[in-house]
Amino acid sequence: MKLINYFQKSKKKLKPLIVAEISGNHCGKKSIFLQSIRIAAKSGADLIKIQTYEPQDITINNKYSKKIKKIDLWKIYEKAQTPYSWHKEAFKLAKKLGVQIFSTPFSIKAVDFLEKLKVKIYKISSFEITDFKLIKKIAATKKPVIVSTGMADLQEIKNCLKIISKYHSKIILLHCVSGYPTSEDQANLKRIIILKKKFPNYNIGLSDHTNDILTSLSSIPLDVKIIEKHFIISKKLKSLDKSFSIDPNQLKELVNKTKRIHKSLGEEDFLIQKSELTSRKFRRSIFTVRLIKKGERLKQNNISTFRPNIGVDATKFFKILGKKAKRDLPAFFPIYEKDLSQ
Repeated sequence: MKLINYFQKSKKKLKPLIVAEISGNHCGKKSIFLQSIRIAAKSGADLIKIQTYEPQDITINNKYSKKIKKIDLWKIYEKAQTPYSWHKEAFKLAKKLGVQIFSTPFSIKAVDFLEKLKVKIYKISSFEITDFKLIKKIAATKKPVIVSTGMADLQEIKNCLKIISKYHSKIILLHCVSGYPTSEDQANLKRIIILKKKFPNYNIGLSDHTNDILTSLSSIPLDVKIIEKHFIISKKLKSLDKSFSIDPNQLKELVNKTKRIHKSLGEEDFLIQKSELTSRKFRRSIFTVRLIKKGERLKQNNISTFRPNIGVDATKFFKILGKKAKRDLPAFFPIYEKDLSQ
């Protein structure tokens, strides 16, 4: 299935794409970063996402970056950044592995940089859904966009879509709870139903920040098109994102179970399945329960219903009551229409 199909609303039931988000789980080491891409691809991820920024793309290095709960944003982003100098090799590696890589840019500079790398998809972070300047820059590339909706109300989502839709409609909205980590009782998957109703022209996905894969798997019956999970090659690494990331074994399990669950959901129709066709032959039909002589009428005390369905169907039980036997019918013998008369 072509990737572009996921950005177009249709009635086709598409298997959810699994996105492995590397984020800052490289712990500042290029070797771990590239190894994360290799292992994510080997573990079955359909897409690999990275983040493109330097600290100055997101915050400022003064007292204001420490204003909220005394958290030093500059230090956080300085530690978690994926240096620009790593990107070219990462894109080259992903191409070699046959896996699509894309990014979340956090500045105009980052978008221009990614354009030179010929990125095919952009993502807008939950925190940037109100940054109209950045959104317009991304939209103007006319590349497909994945929009994370964590923390956003419906009007904020509409405002974002209004900007992008001036350039194109290749958009996927992700339900997201921007809690790091998100507890299962806060996952609020039913919000996906609201997003589908409020934004019927767009496909919906999930950005899952819980610490395992249960919530992700639970979203599949809601027809999500993308499931994004933060990915870490080992829980032994000291990463800021470790508490809401999954390891290679969990990623493999997510990929495999997603395929199985999607397949088991089937289509929205009421067709008889192939596996049922033989079973239908084991429904009940009408049999005698004692000898019925020629000319004798059928009554509830001389006929009954048994498996398999080889004579008159059990649904006609009341219709044939009172009819006469054209010939002697042995006990526990299937009744056929040819043996009956009025």
